[in-house]
Amino acid sequence: MSTLTDTAPTTRRGLSTTAAKPRPLRLVRHSLALAKRSLIKTWRTPEALIDVTLQPVLFLVIFVYIFGGAVAGSTHDYLQFLLPGILAQTIATGAIAIGVNLNTDIAKGIFDRFRSLPIPRSAPLVGAVLGDVVRYVIVTVSTLAIGYVMGFRIETDPFRAVAGCLLAVLFALCLSWLPVLVSMKVRTPGAVQGLMFALIMPLSFASNVFVDADTLPGWMRTFVDVNPMTHLVASVRGLFLGTPLGSHVWWTLAWCAGFVALFMPLALRAYRRKI
Repeated sequence: MSTLTDTAPTTRRGLSTTAAKPRPLRLVRHSLALAKRSLIKTWRTPEALIDVTLQPVLFLVIFVYIFGGAVAGSTHDYLQFLLPGILAQTIATGAIAIGVNLNTDIAKGIFDRFRSLPIPRSAPLVGAVLGDVVRYVIVTVSTLAIGYVMGFRIETDPFRAVAGCLLAVLFALCLSWLPVLVSMKVRTPGAVQGLMFALIMPLSFASNVFVDADTLPGWMRTFVDVNPMTHLVASVRGLFLGTPLGSHVWWTLAWCAGFVALFMPLALRAYRRKI
């Protein structure tokens, strides 16, 4: 008669294979399963998508019709200039939700359940980030949809337009590791939201989102020129409208790599210490 210890396969050193270091394929498989959980949760709570559907509409309507004539002399010209910036800003602020949701799940004890499952420790975080891609796609589609209703038109070819959308989604996906890190460090969802808005808003307004960077004061230009939001907006404008791209796309990709290289390990480390 076999015992309970006989049923657990062992490695060469006598350790259970279930305790061995998880393989990359296991991490991918479990992360995708948890990403599906995140998508189901989003589907069942559609009101959680208000920030990525209503916010771009409000920003475009308010800024185009109230400030368009004063800033650009024409609401249509300002719409052409502003929409790529609003897309970048909204998709960046949309990443805040993942930090709020993770902090809420931790407070409810959901991650205690994850800890008891035979899955890699990092799978819940990776799955949450992957599942949030749908939010970034929705904000991209909703921003372009309301823009087209208001009169915005892409002036390049479909390939560049799609590339601009994918670049914006990639930027938000990489940036989302920052709110994930913050959610592991602070105690309440409200604190996550407040801290992240305090970080995102200066990046949005001290950039080329709303006005040309050349019109800003010289002392501010030093920050604006290295602001990752500036490079993203210039890249999307170039891919949508055919304005000079320069090295903005490469700088945007570099910032994306930097976000992942810096914030992902810190977030995973904070998660292992917290859970």
